[in-house]
Amino acid sequence: MLLTFVSKHSRWLNRLTFLSLFSLLSSAVSAMSLVEHQVTMSDGHSLTVYSRIATQPKTSILLIHGRTWSALPDFDLITPKEDLSMMKALAKQGMAVYAVDLRGYGKSTRDSSGWNTPNRSSEDIADVLDYINKQHLNLNGTNVFGWSNGSLVAMLTAQLYPEKVKTITLYGFPLDTEFSINKDNNTKSPARKPTNAEAAAEDFIIPGTISDHAIEAYVKAALAADPIRMDWNQLEQWNQLDASKVKVPTLLLQAEHDPYVNWKADALLFRKLATKDKQWVILSNADHAALLESARFKLYQSVVSFIDWTEL
Repeated sequence: MLLTFVSKHSRWLNRLTFLSLFSLLSSAVSAMSLVEHQVTMSDGHSLTVYSRIATQPKTSILLIHGRTWSALPDFDLITPKEDLSMMKALAKQGMAVYAVDLRGYGKSTRDSSGWNTPNRSSEDIADVLDYINKQHLNLNGTNVFGWSNGSLVAMLTAQLYPEKVKTITLYGFPLDTEFSINKDNNTKSPARKPTNAEAAAEDFIIPGTISDHAIEAYVKAALAADPIRMDWNQLEQWNQLDASKVKVPTLLLQAEHDPYVNWKADALLFRKLATKDKQWVILSNADHAALLESARFKLYQSVVSFIDWTEL
């Protein structure tokens, strides 16, 4: 009704209402702004962690990137024409969203060994979860989302540190856990091979699911963040992965045309999961990079719905 009165008093109230709304909107936008954190690990090494946090988050989630590229290209890609940020999308759903650069990725430096290992990465994630949980004591734990190699890290963390993990989402899980990896005796110096544009674009395989502009932006961001490929060894530590030891709620999330998915192996993994709170979701017309493509909205909703379901 205030808008219908033409008076000095009503104009003042209208201006006050507008300013209040503007202030609330500004504060919400500010709350979801990208923030960079330096988090110290148990061995004294520092990792870079990013956050976008809803004004009053209802839950928290940590995003773990894949084998080659770091957090920001994967989870916070924003171009002048398109917003492909998973971090922003989940923050808009009321979450405190964090993403980590593992050792040797993005703004996180390598340690003195120059290598990363499965055990080291899972221990680092446990330390990052401690940090996040201290920021949000009222949220009773943090959900973990892992993409590709990050899904292996997420699963291993859930096995080794179940008390720190609320739920896990395994997206683009690339390993058949029924087969053993031979012991890695690589003690040489890390190769430190340069990355390239072809590798940065190789996961976008379905025409029409992502614009050329977005692919170009991703390639540029990925090469800028990770010009040198991170080196891993002691890969036999992945042999610890055992679905029968995963007791936290688990979402197995796959894309219909993901070349890294082993459907038989994943069906067995899903059946063996020790938790009764589990879901298996397949995204149609999607590939390994679905979180940056047109299927991303279904991916976001699958993650949000699963977390909501576990809290019923």
